[in-house]
Amino acid sequence: MDMPIEELSFEAALKELETIVGRLESGDATLDQSIALYERGDKLRQRCAERLDAAQARIEAIRVDADGKAAGTRPFAAD
Repeated sequence: MDMPIEELSFEAALKELETIVGRLESGDATLDQSIALYERGDKLRQRCAERLDAAQARIEAIRVDADGKAAGTRPFAAD
């Protein structure tokens, strides 16, 4: 849990976040530990969201012409 968050891959950040959630849900952490876990968990959540946003920006949607044939690509629009 000591690795800098900005160096974690999406998968590593998500796995650590799941571990933190499990630990918080178990209730076995002290108040100070729970606060520290929550703060790190929030930063991990932000890291995961940033990585997902970056991946989504790289996705391209296939444009289709009137005959239903692929006519090229365009950037993915989430909206």
